[in-house]
Amino acid sequence: MTTVNILSGGAAQGLVAGLAPKFKELTGLDIGGEFGAVGAMAEKLRKGMPTDIVILTAKLIADLAAENLIVRMSIADVGLVETALAVRAADPLVAVKDAAALRDALLAADAIFVPDTRASTAGIHVAKVLEQLGIADEVAARLKIYPNGATAMSHLAASDAVRPIGCTQSTEIIGTKGVMPSGSLPPGCELSTMYTAAVAMRAAHAKQAQRLIDLLIGAEQREARERAGFLGGRE
Repeated sequence: MTTVNILSGGAAQGLVAGLAPKFKELTGLDIGGEFGAVGAMAEKLRKGMPTDIVILTAKLIADLAAENLIVRMSIADVGLVETALAVRAADPLVAVKDAAALRDALLAADAIFVPDTRASTAGIHVAKVLEQLGIADEVAARLKIYPNGATAMSHLAASDAVRPIGCTQSTEIIGTKGVMPSGSLPPGCELSTMYTAAVAMRAAHAKQAQRLIDLLIGAEQREARERAGFLGGRE
């Protein structure tokens, strides 16, 4: 069966999955491809992986446009995604109103589940925050690092640690069974990232890829975007 191939940050996985049935109804096509750390997804496109559509950070989309790897006229913002804390569904929420409270929460955790600290948006930010709070060395042995946020959250859900905590993008927390959001990062430590979609320059199904973008950003999908954890985007 013909498939539209996507390379996307993990932040958009839940939203795309939710809209896949509607897309198939409209086009007759399934959605395939990969979701993962945005840096890794961009590199796959650069190395020639067959791709019809990309959903990455606005910064990476701009870089790929400069490299002539995506169709400039197709670029469209999907929405902002916050980096947030996560806990297991049965655990009490962790309140972090300021940087000091975040520092205390991280120091109290016996396992900290995060995505790739070198290639993922949230993971890179977590590493910076740990340095900023002055606890990077102290918690290094407790970090549980996975290729993307969804995988990190799945392992948090299954963790038998006494006081585990997670930190990744809110969409990946919302989209993972067994965990729940425990609030955004506090002022001075926060991060909101714009995710943007575009048709790949060498797309085999460019028309259908554009149809998927139109579906993702359409006003009628606003509630779906909000349920998935996206803020703002096109009205």
